[in-house]
Amino acid sequence: MPAHAPTHPTACLALADGTLFYGVGFGATGQTQAELCFNTAMTGYQEIMTDPSYAGQIVTFTFPHIGNTGITPEDDETADPVAAGMVVKWLPTEPSSWRSVGTLSDWLATRGRIAIGGVDTRRLTRAIRQAGAPHVTLAHNPDGVFDTEKLVADARAFAGLEGVDLAKDVTCAQSYRWNEMRWAWPDGYLPQTDAKYKVVAVDYGAKRNILRCLASAGCDVTVLPASATTEEVLSHNPDGVFLTNGPGDPAATGVYAVPMIKGILEQTDLPVFGICLGHQMLARALGARTVKMSHGHHGANHPVKDHETGKVEITSMNHGFAVDGQSLPKGVVETHTSLFDGSNCGIRMEGRPVYSVQHHPEASPGPQDSYYLFERFSEAMQARADAVTLSQVP
Repeated sequence: MPAHAPTHPTACLALADGTLFYGVGFGATGQTQAELCFNTAMTGYQEIMTDPSYAGQIVTFTFPHIGNTGITPEDDETADPVAAGMVVKWLPTEPSSWRSVGTLSDWLATRGRIAIGGVDTRRLTRAIRQAGAPHVTLAHNPDGVFDTEKLVADARAFAGLEGVDLAKDVTCAQSYRWNEMRWAWPDGYLPQTDAKYKVVAVDYGAKRNILRCLASAGCDVTVLPASATTEEVLSHNPDGVFLTNGPGDPAATGVYAVPMIKGILEQTDLPVFGICLGHQMLARALGARTVKMSHGHHGANHPVKDHETGKVEITSMNHGFAVDGQSLPKGVVETHTSLFDGSNCGIRMEGRPVYSVQHHPEASPGPQDSYYLFERFSEAMQARADAVTLSQVP
């Protein structure tokens, strides 16, 4: 730890089973309750903390060097951190990146997010893997005084994520247009000036880099709130419909999302592409089930097999629920599975350009092995446009 670190614990992580982890707090003071998960990515802590899919969760980072590259607004996936807090092994050191404009601790403090350092994250990760994602309380008090019985009681009182619709809390309040493309040296983020396809992206908790990937694939993107109806989506006369990532229980969000998706599938032949929660929403609309995972998949090193090509992709993942591959109905094909545990990671409709994946092809952070999925979406929209043109030839 840095020399200026206090000599006594100033933060406490209390698990619902009564286990206590003490450490040094940074970021905001106070306390918060959430589900605890772990993320194995070696980079991208800022993108992870601002990923809306982490709503209702505190993230344990298994990689010890968190905060060493500082903070830059360019790396935010949404306006503010969405994850409830962070747990790290070592306290952040001074930033050592030319892109940094501030420290992780200050960034968290100004945005009301609590963090704890000095924790045995290896022990904590083993506990999560063995017993599942626990409910926890994370408290930061510079005086080092904690009512541990209350912290444990508060952790036990946390309602959890099952049955909870968090998409409504992180979705946009109103529709907006997006034209910013992926970051590229040396110009950074450039605008899309030659869009070929009109895409409606339904926002269940969209990451900015997903929208950038769509723009880079030639899409003119209109983002609609999670509650958008079939009629509202179709009123934009899209060439394709995209279903974004997001947090919470897909069964809860599906109460309003599934009827919309069913309407798109029944009334049109539009290409549909979903990621993460969008994958789960599409699967439920097609008649499959979703289930809560023990500790989920969170990291940038997850091997996924594409059963249609035989290739293995290293992917970025962040999900605590999964599609039950055994529940897929006739006419829906399982295209991808996790090589860690065999869980479903992708589906498609037979005979139609409708597909989705559980992993994140936009990465941010992580490898870009699966970026081709955005290009496949554009190709499907082009094929549909070509078919319409051909049908109009006398």
